[in-house]
Amino acid sequence: MAKTIRFFFFSLLILFFLNGCNTNNANVDKFEFKGSYIGDNSAVESIVKQLPNGEHFKGFELKTKEEPYGMILNYEGIEAEEIEKRYKETAIYNATFIFALVQNAEWVTFNFKHQEYQLTIENLQGWYGKELSEYSSEDELRKLSQEYLEDENKVYDLLK
Repeated sequence: MAKTIRFFFFSLLILFFLNGCNTNNANVDKFEFKGSYIGDNSAVESIVKQLPNGEHFKGFELKTKEEPYGMILNYEGIEAEEIEKRYKETAIYNATFIFALVQNAEWVTFNFKHQEYQLTIENLQGWYGKELSEYSSEDELRKLSQEYLEDENKVYDLLK
């Protein structure tokens, strides 16, 4: 009986250990990466994969040889009834977080199946009328972007 109990507890301990080693980045706070640099591949990839349509993110190029520094993000397989609207929302929302978290990112190009959008930190901050690097929580930044994304005329003005 004592051997059975020991075996049971030992097995349980192993299961807890293995579960702990298999953590998922989905629960990681995006702001853990605040202050990252565009040359930090793993930080940029972690940020982008946690953003909307991260499951459709297929790769990126970081442009760090000369200023202004930027990145090209490639997406595939996004499906929606209003696909162009979804592309625009993804580009704006994701760029907002990238510019708030990656301190030397100055532009981002989003490549979708049949559409490309490029946003600069200067244009996006001008659109919001706020300095994105000043935000310190995901909730605040999400509220800001959602408020602006609701106005289709503002979205059109930014991405025309």
